[in-house]
Amino acid sequence: MVSRPGFVVLYRWRVKAGKEQQFRDAWTQITQSLLARGSQGSRLHEADDGLWYSYAQWPSASARSDAYALPLGQVEASTAMEDAIEERFPEVVLKVVADFLVD
Repeated sequence: MVSRPGFVVLYRWRVKAGKEQQFRDAWTQITQSLLARGSQGSRLHEADDGLWYSYAQWPSASARSDAYALPLGQVEASTAMEDAIEERFPEVVLKVVADFLVD
């Protein structure tokens, strides 16, 4: 049985034109590091409105805080991701009220 997320965060960015692959690659490296620290996974989406969205699942808010408490060891990926971002929007914390995603 897969444990269901207790804490979900939606991230949103506007990515610089021509930097999409750089952003994807950096996001992937950072996400893989967070998986090793207890994340329950994440999905990256490119939307019709020109924004990029990432949906990240965690067992709890404290698990997410603990994962970010220490450096990720992904300095190059973090720098590349920041370089690719034109605009960052506030995080949105989501509460799961029904879950029919199939893994």
